[in-house]
Amino acid sequence: MITTPPSPPINNLTCPSFSETFVARNLVSGQLFFLHHIQILELFLALCVFITIHSLRQKKRHGLPVWPVLGMLPSLSFAVLGLQTNNLYEWLSQVLCRQNGTFLFQGPWFSSLFSVITSDPRNLEHLLKTKFSNFPKGPYFRDTVRDLLGDGIFNADDETWQRQRKTASIEFHSAKFRQLTADSLFELVHGRLLPVLEDSIKHSTAIDLQDILLRLTFDNVCMIAFGVDPGCLQLGLPKIPFAQAFEDATEATVMRFVTPSCLWKTMRYLNLGAERKLKRSIRGVDEFAEDVIRTRKKELPLLISATNNSNASNDDDKKNKQIRSDLLTVFMGLKDERGEAFSDKFLRDICVNFILAGRDTSSVALSWFFWLLHHNPEVEHKILQEICRIVGARTSSDRDREIKSDDDEAVVFKPEEIKKMEYLHAALSEALRLYPSVPLDHKEVVEDDVFPDGTILKKGTKVIYAMYTMGRMEAIWGKDCREYKPERWLRSSDGRFMSESAYKFTAFNGGPRLCLGKDFAYYQMKFVAASIIYRYRVRVVENHPVEPKLALTMYMKHGLKVTLQKRDHAGRHK
Repeated sequence: MITTPPSPPINNLTCPSFSETFVARNLVSGQLFFLHHIQILELFLALCVFITIHSLRQKKRHGLPVWPVLGMLPSLSFAVLGLQTNNLYEWLSQVLCRQNGTFLFQGPWFSSLFSVITSDPRNLEHLLKTKFSNFPKGPYFRDTVRDLLGDGIFNADDETWQRQRKTASIEFHSAKFRQLTADSLFELVHGRLLPVLEDSIKHSTAIDLQDILLRLTFDNVCMIAFGVDPGCLQLGLPKIPFAQAFEDATEATVMRFVTPSCLWKTMRYLNLGAERKLKRSIRGVDEFAEDVIRTRKKELPLLISATNNSNASNDDDKKNKQIRSDLLTVFMGLKDERGEAFSDKFLRDICVNFILAGRDTSSVALSWFFWLLHHNPEVEHKILQEICRIVGARTSSDRDREIKSDDDEAVVFKPEEIKKMEYLHAALSEALRLYPSVPLDHKEVVEDDVFPDGTILKKGTKVIYAMYTMGRMEAIWGKDCREYKPERWLRSSDGRFMSESAYKFTAFNGGPRLCLGKDFAYYQMKFVAASIIYRYRVRVVENHPVEPKLALTMYMKHGLKVTLQKRDHAGRHK
């Protein structure tokens, strides 16, 4: 009988149980899984570090870090949102100065934000004059601002632009138009501006000078463009729906330039965010314009009849001439290329464009001018000296033979006296050099080209020229370029004003698109500035923040809070 030997006893130390084996295997698998994920995380972090270092290294070559897919958009976004600086234009100026005046902005792969940005006077002369026809506003610009500006002069190209400019140029240089602008400006300054300023002194309150100047120029340009007085500048500073709608519309429109086209167009389609605000604001602008056009069409036959009536009184005749001098009435009397009257939409576009130009540019320039005077009292003193010298010459002039009033508040500056204010002209030009009313402008390349500085331009490339930066470039204005020095505009021999090249000082554009209202803008600014400085000391409220706002024109973001101190007769003529 064969017996099976007994199995050896199982040693618990060498033969683990099933449960122990399962736990051990899970532990090992977990460790391997954890180590695997650590390796992936390390690889991901290493890749991020590599991309970051590589993108940041591009800054030296391209001016800004270039990120995969996003391009330079992160840097632009930080600047727009105020995370890097409170002044987008200053940030852009630093980039341009590092890149010797020109650099290529690379937007996201899926966007239309690729553009050449320049502040080189040679390039500006090339695109504004030498090759003007090769650099129109372009479809991108027109598409971006069309909802607000339509096909008006500042958004039009080719024949549409030429026809509007030719008509406006004839009107701007007519004696009738110059008389209308001078009369309306006198009425606004002496009938409204000075009483509003006096009221602030009476109640010892600070005022937002930028807001008051915007109201003044808005009323003035509406009289010129539409032939109507919206009444923005009055005691109590009433809210005017059209003025508020216009400001909201311009603010929302400029945001499109820093937003990918596909995004803002989607928001417009869905009526969301800034696009919803823009749509509502433009509706307010359109309603005002349509009402004025409709009323004017009813009035025009009556005005023509009254003008032809030889029995009309002098006062009525004068009023009719003024009404018939505004741009709306002038264009209503013209025909298009088909021999038909212009459409209401076309008339609306013309007037809105001129309001944009006339309202913002002068008032914004004056705001920065008074801020600069606050920080440069010696300039203010020289301006006052010049004004007092011109006023004092009235009593000794045999040609004028005017009776000088003992009340200096009654002083009204005549056009020929405004023209003699050379130092004031220089001081305003210097303010515009440092703070141009339009800090950036846009063109688009029609055919392949090359800038004088060697930058290659492909068809369809967007070109942005930075006037704000030009005023801060040592290569253009010298090492003191950031200083406020009106003397740089005066001839050393006789102290007369000396103009600069339009491609070095581009506040009024240059070439065929040179601002038609340049002479009027200077007259308006000098008349307003002289009327204020002669009567008051303007002092900015202590610790009031002053920085530019991102808009089509360079508003002060927080306005300009000031207090006024009345000048006494003795101090003024000391």
